[in-house]
Amino acid sequence: MSDVIASSGAGAPAGSVSHDDAGELRLGTLAGIAAYSLWGVFPLVFHQVREVAATEVLAHRIIWSFVVVVGVLFWRRDHTWTSVLRSHSVERSRLVAAAVLVSINWLVYVWAVSQARVVEAALGYYINPLITVALGVVVLGEHLRRLQVAALVLAVIAVGVLTVAYGRVPWVSLVLACSFAGYGYLKKAVTVSAATSLAVETAVLAPLALAAAAVFQVQGTASFGHAGTGQTLILAALGVVTAVPLLLFATAARRIPLSLLGLLQYLTPTMQLMCGVVLLGEEFPPERVAGFTLVWMALGLLTVDAVRRSGRSRREIDAPQSRDPGEGSQH
Repeated sequence: MSDVIASSGAGAPAGSVSHDDAGELRLGTLAGIAAYSLWGVFPLVFHQVREVAATEVLAHRIIWSFVVVVGVLFWRRDHTWTSVLRSHSVERSRLVAAAVLVSINWLVYVWAVSQARVVEAALGYYINPLITVALGVVVLGEHLRRLQVAALVLAVIAVGVLTVAYGRVPWVSLVLACSFAGYGYLKKAVTVSAATSLAVETAVLAPLALAAAAVFQVQGTASFGHAGTGQTLILAALGVVTAVPLLLFATAARRIPLSLLGLLQYLTPTMQLMCGVVLLGEEFPPERVAGFTLVWMALGLLTVDAVRRSGRSRREIDAPQSRDPGEGSQH
């Protein structure tokens, strides 16, 4: 991808650069929509294995994800993941921590789907950007802008409203949001590709996953290979189900602006919410609608803040060029 970008600006006519850029943007946008849409229908996938123990589903997702992603890297002749795995670097430590967080996220999500709590899980991915903002304050010492403060206040009120609506704290939403925000924070600090990262994470988890799968088999409680061909195939397909949207996301992230990627991310919880309410028949009473509406308002404020900041940053970058137009023409 970097070679494409580098070559598109070197001595090419202006029209061809514009055409190439438009093509890259179109490809990135389609890849992003595809990735977030596939994540959006995950409730329908895991609903098919709702009778399987969540820990067994998690074990097979880890095992088969490792098989698929290592296969992709082997086909690419990319063996970076083995050197990262063998190293004692900070990079590996971050990926080990990321592996722990993503395993928690996957386990809680699978359990939530099996317990008909897809709507609550969708809420977790709606509030994830808000948790990410809070994480920036707590961990990085970032200062909040006014719209961000207002968004977080609305989010806290929303959690309160939903606690009353559910009759309990929506812990599934909070665990999913916090684990994924922490996972994203760690992933931003590593330099390896998404596929290499997933290979290292699943390699770290694979021994435990294999042990868990073996225990299920020895105890005679395993669904894999015993609960029908359909269930077995779905469990084995979880590697592809995990890897494909991740690779599509990586394609999108390299080609489209972060602002557009940030907007596309709301496709996932919206589709998951629709799956839960429309296709799986979960309840969505007015009091829950009220809580979700507060979350949507908070996300609207975050989006406005991000757009304003992005526009201000572009103006700051363009300002020196407008003051000294001759400077940019020097070679």
